[in-house]
Amino acid sequence: MADKMELRDVEVWDGNFAAAQALRQVQVDVVSAYPITPSTPIVEGYAKFLADGYVDGEFIMVESEHAAMSGCIGASAAGGRVATATSSQGLALMIETLYQASGMRLPIVLNIVNRALAAPLNVNGDHSDMYLARDSGWIQFDAYNPQEAYDLNFIAFRVAEDHDVRLPAVVNQDGFLTSHTAQGVKTIDDDTAFNFVGEFKPMNDMLDLDHPVTHGVQTEEDWHFEHKARQHNDLMTKVFPKIQEVFDAFEKMTGRKYSMVETYDMDDADVAVVCMGTTVETAVIVAKEMREKGIKAGVVGIRVFRPWPFEQLAEILKDVKAIGALDRSSPNGAPGALYNELAGTLFNTDTKAALTGYIYGLGGRDITKVHLTEIFEQLQANAEAGKPTTPLQQFIGVRGPKLSFL
Repeated sequence: MADKMELRDVEVWDGNFAAAQALRQVQVDVVSAYPITPSTPIVEGYAKFLADGYVDGEFIMVESEHAAMSGCIGASAAGGRVATATSSQGLALMIETLYQASGMRLPIVLNIVNRALAAPLNVNGDHSDMYLARDSGWIQFDAYNPQEAYDLNFIAFRVAEDHDVRLPAVVNQDGFLTSHTAQGVKTIDDDTAFNFVGEFKPMNDMLDLDHPVTHGVQTEEDWHFEHKARQHNDLMTKVFPKIQEVFDAFEKMTGRKYSMVETYDMDDADVAVVCMGTTVETAVIVAKEMREKGIKAGVVGIRVFRPWPFEQLAEILKDVKAIGALDRSSPNGAPGALYNELAGTLFNTDTKAALTGYIYGLGGRDITKVHLTEIFEQLQANAEAGKPTTPLQQFIGVRGPKLSFL
């Protein structure tokens, strides 16, 4: 390992710097990157650590985000520990290569600092890019604050690099709201952090000339279906116990507990919102205020977005009377993605919960306590009526007349 960097027990870091520190501490071999707002400080931070001698690796500046992931694919296939970061339009340009990385089972870690997709151009945070990548075959984690952006990088590397998994992983964090907001982060010393992830152990690497392999083969109709259905999809469902195993190991090391689905006041909740990112923390505050008003409100935060935690969510939501799915991305003529995921999860269960969807926070628009109070009050009305009393999908916080559909 390179020379150590001294850390205090608690540092004041934003989400970008926290992620960059994690890349340093696990001693990433190659970062191939094309910077884009608001994720630039992650790869810039790694480059600075490299220039200062804290990392023994390579930083490759390329001509586009497509080339950035292509460089990551080459470095990972050659047997290196590899990572990068991107956002929004950068991810959109990169998306073709994401399918290549997952299909070739390359354990790359990608930090996506979530940002709206154009047009119109917007550099602020929503979950459009997170949703864009959801079917690309990558494991996806979601951080709600800088501490989690730091912790989940270690977890992502350990899960992705497990030889029974060998799938790439994403760590999502909200653009600006997490990436550029400084908070206290409880750090892990360099040796402990590196040892948690461990030395990188290549598997099927192209530079092992004694054991030649082929990557990215062409299958057509003879084997393509089997590759996707029997290997990749089946493998993703088997990732759950590995993730839980790593969550448990991380809790033992740090005392910080993570779950595939995070729950807050859900033991006796009549109504609940399901959400991701920084919204989770705001919703928890409002739910507690609702309880003071006699509404048994709870919050469910999605920690692992892919693979989708069907069984955990069905169990958590089985006794809830009304559920609100909060989507921070425009559905463009369909129900929100999170709404659809929850509808599919609950459809063949015994639940009689009224499920409604809320589109909010596009392009960085704030979701306030007032908005969340309105949502919880609507859910309470749905619970009392035993059915939706409002449109199945509505926009929260948009200026002008109320906008809804379905």
